[in-house]
Amino acid sequence: MPFLTNGDCRLYYTVQGQGTPILFIHPPLLTHFNFFNQTKKLSESFQIITFDIRGHGRSSYSRQPLTYPLIVEDMKRLLDHLKIRRAYICGYSTGGSIALEFLLSHPDRVYGSILVSGLPEISDRPLIIQIHMAITLIRLKAMPLLSLLIFGGNMNTMASFWKMMREGRKGSPQNIEQYYRYSLSYNCTDQLEDIKTPVLLIYGRNDQGFFRYAQILHEKLPHNELKWIRDVKHQIPTKAAEELNNLIRQFVCAQDGSR
Repeated sequence: MPFLTNGDCRLYYTVQGQGTPILFIHPPLLTHFNFFNQTKKLSESFQIITFDIRGHGRSSYSRQPLTYPLIVEDMKRLLDHLKIRRAYICGYSTGGSIALEFLLSHPDRVYGSILVSGLPEISDRPLIIQIHMAITLIRLKAMPLLSLLIFGGNMNTMASFWKMMREGRKGSPQNIEQYYRYSLSYNCTDQLEDIKTPVLLIYGRNDQGFFRYAQILHEKLPHNELKWIRDVKHQIPTKAAEELNNLIRQFVCAQDGSR
């Protein structure tokens, strides 16, 4: 299995396919496996890179508290390790916030970005309550219940559910909690106008709680496209994989053709 050693932490990653590189970022508790549909199909045309964030899945526990800048530096080191100068960055949910942080920190390393159910801040009460509930479950050592809720919501088959469970249970509760906590404090809304690279925004039509974030990003990012997928809520990578893959493929091919 491929690992990148970064200080005292070993990061698990996968690389599949050839062509333009696309690096995927997962939310808390989930792992690289959440993008199995993207890895399988998009690797026919592109080089698909996934990784487990510190303390998640097969990556080792991080003694350093998990922050978005730390994750961004891990991503940069991974691209360096793979000798990739520039890539597309695709973040799902709070992974989209990390993608935005990468765009702000290392604009010279990106061709563009895809934000799937992404957000630049967490400012709506229902989502804040959900995250605090997740943190409480971790503190109460109720990780199996939290895993059931998260993986059950993201599964598309029973086989994928059990695979997600097996991968997710390898993570560190402390690092997972840190990821959740940092997401509550992160806010890059006032910096969005500084992002000059093209960004594709993708949301589910039934994900009403995230309409506000789609609007913020669409209004403030200088170069963006906003796409909606019908009959799906938040869990687009698994619940609307074909539609997502098609949108990513069209976006990357269009950007590559314009360079």
